[in-house]
Amino acid sequence: MAITPNNTKVTMSRCEQCIIREFSSLKALTRDELALISDTKNAFTVEKGQVLFNEGENLNGVFCIKEGICKLSKLSSGGKDSILKLAGKGELLGQRSMINEESSNLTAVAIEDMLVCFIPKKEVMQHFNDNNQFSLLVTKDICNHLKDADMVIANHTHRTVKERLALLLLNLEELGGKDPETGVLNIVLSREDMANMLGTATESCIRLLSELKKDDIIFVSGKKIILKNHKALRNIAEHCNHNNLK
Repeated sequence: MAITPNNTKVTMSRCEQCIIREFSSLKALTRDELALISDTKNAFTVEKGQVLFNEGENLNGVFCIKEGICKLSKLSSGGKDSILKLAGKGELLGQRSMINEESSNLTAVAIEDMLVCFIPKKEVMQHFNDNNQFSLLVTKDICNHLKDADMVIANHTHRTVKERLALLLLNLEELGGKDPETGVLNIVLSREDMANMLGTATESCIRLLSELKKDDIIFVSGKKIILKNHKALRNIAEHCNHNNLK
């Protein structure tokens, strides 16, 4: 794992007392099963910019995100990283690799400071084999991740870059929220990362952000973004033919 012994280990609440489990397949585990996981998990802080795990790495367990956001990317044949999605609080990473006994097909990098729990494969697989409800939810999670990947392909095929940008901005607010006083999006992405997620050049991303600002749909100052007109953003995002995205 990219996480090393130098990462700061922290003491977190036990799994059976942690509300974060309600956001993932862990909610299907009994209190006794959660207690067993608590006895084997390791909790770490992960600093912004640090790699959680690399593509091609054997994970030997799953990561549960307690706090923070990371980007999941894949290396293209041309050697360029393509960001496929952002993962946040409550998500479990590494389930498919663990079940398939394959190395990870993605790289995870923190885009802000994170708190993460690592649960060893042996412990997870024991409950996967013994708890039918847990195994069902894990399978559903994996299917949903595959659906998300299909949507990325569909969006790049059927939406314009401007439509994809509007959708991305709305998704950033949904995933990370905003400052209650200023309205600034909590998730801060570099223009390069935004362009990467949109499948366009950084210059094109900057130009489109400027257009939205000029139209008074968003406010931009440096990396700070405020969504001023959600209805206009939704109209832009939904302009494409939804029948092609089903």
